[in-house]
Amino acid sequence: MPAPLAPTGDAAPVEKAVLAGIAGGFEPETFLWVTFHRPDGGARSRYAWTAGGDALGDRVDRLATSAGCDATDWLHIADRHQLTSARGRVTIWAYPLRPVLADVRDGVRGPEERRDGLRRVLHVAAERTGQAPRTYTPPWLGFGPLLTAHRIRSAPPA
Repeated sequence: MPAPLAPTGDAAPVEKAVLAGIAGGFEPETFLWVTFHRPDGGARSRYAWTAGGDALGDRVDRLATSAGCDATDWLHIADRHQLTSARGRVTIWAYPLRPVLADVRDGVRGPEERRDGLRRVLHVAAERTGQAPRTYTPPWLGFGPLLTAHRIRSAPPA
């Protein structure tokens, strides 16, 4: 007889099950950024890849970083291909990775106005939080598990 289910306060197992169900509804080679909105106003994001998406996402990231792409380029390319949907309190951003790879291969870059705007936002944020102003554009954010895992580890605690 299986052990009875007991409330634990840990949403991770439920989120992982929901994430697996969501991933099953998307084409192979897709990167999913799924945000679970909590009743208290907080949110937690999780990443998933459909079949082949993890390897293709890492390939995209290697190509993009070797080409000198940065966060502005990531935002621009992501915007071009993002598919947005929602299921209740869950927001899903899906990125089919073949078109993303094509953009990186073709040298698609973010516009300079957006790059300047991102730098201005980061400058103001640094001033408001008492940090030294930054004069660079942050690096490529990543579509594969190697870079997204790094982003999670380097993010401030929630």
